[in-house]
Amino acid sequence: MAIQYKSATIDCGYRLDLIVERQVIVELKSVQTMDDIFVAQVLSYLKLSGLRTGLLINFNVKRLVDGVKRLVL
Repeated sequence: MAIQYKSATIDCGYRLDLIVERQVIVELKSVQTMDDIFVAQVLSYLKLSGLRTGLLINFNVKRLVDGVKRLVL
């Protein structure tokens, strides 16, 4: 994801997992515990992209519903 600041485009190397319909950022993980750093990562992506909604999905859970966290700016 490139960042637009005023008239300059900066390619910082941010790599989003998925963007759905140019409205929702989806970040995929497979970890034992969901640390706050992952939430901060999605919130940073939302701020930099100008989008408002993000999903943080952890696949390392027994029920997938327990691994989904919705984030909104």
